[in-house]
Amino acid sequence: MSAPNGTDAPPEYTKYRSRPKLFGRGSDVVEVTPDGVPRELPPQPGRRRFTAPGPWRVVRWVVLALVGWVVLSAVLFLVSAQIEQGKVSDAADAQLGGAGFPLTSPNTILVLGSDQRGSATAEPGASTSAPGRSDSIMLLRVGGGANARLSIARDTLADIPGHGRQKINAAYAFGGAALAIRTVEQYTGIDVNHLIEVNFDEFPGLIDAMGGIDYTGGCVVSKVNGGYANGGVTVRIRAGVKTHLNGDQALALARTRKNACNARENDLTRARRQQRIIAAMKSRTLSPAGFVRAPWISWHAPKAFRTDMSGPTLAGALAAMAMGGTPTTHVLGTLDGNIPPATVRAAAERFRSG
Repeated sequence: MSAPNGTDAPPEYTKYRSRPKLFGRGSDVVEVTPDGVPRELPPQPGRRRFTAPGPWRVVRWVVLALVGWVVLSAVLFLVSAQIEQGKVSDAADAQLGGAGFPLTSPNTILVLGSDQRGSATAEPGASTSAPGRSDSIMLLRVGGGANARLSIARDTLADIPGHGRQKINAAYAFGGAALAIRTVEQYTGIDVNHLIEVNFDEFPGLIDAMGGIDYTGGCVVSKVNGGYANGGVTVRIRAGVKTHLNGDQALALARTRKNACNARENDLTRARRQQRIIAAMKSRTLSPAGFVRAPWISWHAPKAFRTDMSGPTLAGALAAMAMGGTPTTHVLGTLDGNIPPATVRAAAERFRSG
């Protein structure tokens, strides 16, 4: 093509703007010659315009953020669990039978809560120095499709190896977790694969890391260490009404023996209440609020337990519990502590099949 004065005109170029890059500051300018050959030009100062990210790019950012949040939580959990691992006694560890990975194979976990407490969380009658009794005894069946819970009332009479027939919670005082495992296995005929000892000094911190829990149950009026007026904790729960509890309140509820709202309560009622607290903790962890607080929960959870399980094994057990739903509450016990052997065998069989 010739210019009006007869000279050849320079070739014509068509300019295009490419799509903005994910983390770019603007669009690149590309020239295309009449022959269709693209040629990228250097950035043009003053000519860039902000381009709003498309919907798919926003979705990608959100997904990356969510994945990063989960990975951060998992790393914090594993690090915390590794720090806490090994605090179970060698004698207790020797009593435990092996099993497969908790997420894919059925595992039985013995959960013990002792009345041996630190001065910060001690209640009247609780031991702060001498070996305490197991204040709560619970068996969990998780993994491989199994899902069952069985609480054993602490005043249940059982044969404790080397000590004769006594209340089952005395086994912990006589020989620690190792003797408690032997006693529970002998009494129920259920093999225990793993152990969790609840650290009551750290338990309130775990609940607070969750942002508290929502508890629904029977009427409870409990004053621990004199109640709020005397520097203690007061718990007031109306029957059937959801009540939000912080860490200190949840611990006080789990430990409540004297309920001013119902003086006829017994240890069986208390065991059922403890199972409801565990269900409330699980529900909170799996809620949107729990996801937001996942890194804090992940860091504090291993601190609230003493367990033989490594970080990955404990994570698998907790994941199996989360995916297993909420099993029916079963409590093994009677008011006088004497349970017929046939009743114990039936409860154990129901637990294994759960």
